[in-house]
Amino acid sequence: MESDNECNKYVKLISAEGMEFFTERKIAVGSETIKAMLEGNFREAEDNVIRLPEIQGPVLEKVVQYLHYKERHGKATGRIPEFVIEPEIALELLVASNYLNC
Repeated sequence: MESDNECNKYVKLISAEGMEFFTERKIAVGSETIKAMLEGNFREAEDNVIRLPEIQGPVLEKVVQYLHYKERHGKATGRIPEFVIEPEIALELLVASNYLNC
């Protein structure tokens, strides 16, 4: 049986179409909105599941990629590689990043 600590290590993010993305909690809290949901008195804090019905799957996938990028390069002192954003999702990604505050 998994301990509570182990269960709380990961968060499931669900897109508008029901696509599921699992990521470590320490990565997910790179978004201020997700952090508030996970640390507040919300159902998401208990379930470690966050439904994002306004964000399409490919956009949420890119947000998760960015949160990993941010965790990896956030404190870098040298050259940071470019984070590539496809033009097709740029506008939706901007809206999602504004909502998620990341």
